[in-house]
Amino acid sequence: MGDNAAKANEQLKKAEKKLTSWQFFGNKYEEAAELLEKAATNFKLAKLWDEAGGTFLKLAECHEALEAKHDQASALTDAANAFKKTHPKRAVECLQRSVDAFVELGRLSLAAKHNKDMAELLEAEGDAERAMQHFERAAELYDGEEQTSTANSCKLKVAALAAHVEQYVKAVEIFEAVALASLSNNLLKYSVKSYLLNAGLCQLCRNDAVALSNALERYQEMDPSFGETRECKFLQELAAATEDGDATAFTNVVAEFDSMSKLDAWKTRVLLTAKRLVAARENGGEDLC
Repeated sequence: MGDNAAKANEQLKKAEKKLTSWQFFGNKYEEAAELLEKAATNFKLAKLWDEAGGTFLKLAECHEALEAKHDQASALTDAANAFKKTHPKRAVECLQRSVDAFVELGRLSLAAKHNKDMAELLEAEGDAERAMQHFERAAELYDGEEQTSTANSCKLKVAALAAHVEQYVKAVEIFEAVALASLSNNLLKYSVKSYLLNAGLCQLCRNDAVALSNALERYQEMDPSFGETRECKFLQELAAATEDGDATAFTNVVAEFDSMSKLDAWKTRVLLTAKRLVAARENGGEDLC
């Protein structure tokens, strides 16, 4: 590791000297780029991520001077991958610059991928609003490239994050739209009941029993097989408990479903929010959860 770091620093010094020199023959940017790429690789091998990221940024500047847009975007991506280890915010900045370059080049699949990468970094940092924006942009780009499955996965992330920040109407709309679009796809239609379940759970958090009842009717019209599923029965029983303001019945329905189909963390969080609304109604506004 020490040898790699020493090599990297030596190569970096040579590159910087090359960039500040006057040169009559050859191209100093091309020669410096070669040295910088080697230095960045050695910094990576030494696990010196900040140094690797900074060197890749210098490499991107060389490619910009050479008007090598694709190489510039690739170096920015490499910088982002290094900064992911230590400075997620810097990684996002590099990825945004990379996305801009790939869009300009018409490489929309790569632009979509890096928007998705940015979204995941921002989500991990707790910035749900910006994460949603980048997941939405990734979905648009993937749709444009006819990568439907990947586009849908990004849309579902937007829906999940929307519920997390209590934008339940937006979450419902997305889950329903993905469910509807999936019905005509033999590979995706088996997931429809899961999307409709998530939409129904978000409906619960809107604190509108009538809206949920109407939604369940609409879901069964959308997908006639949904009415026979455990997911539909679950939502119907939750709707009844919600309308009755019966927090105990609500809890029992959730426990029974969970014993047969384990609820994930996202569903559990949404159901806790819905239960608080039921408990508050049952107890004259007091929150028992």
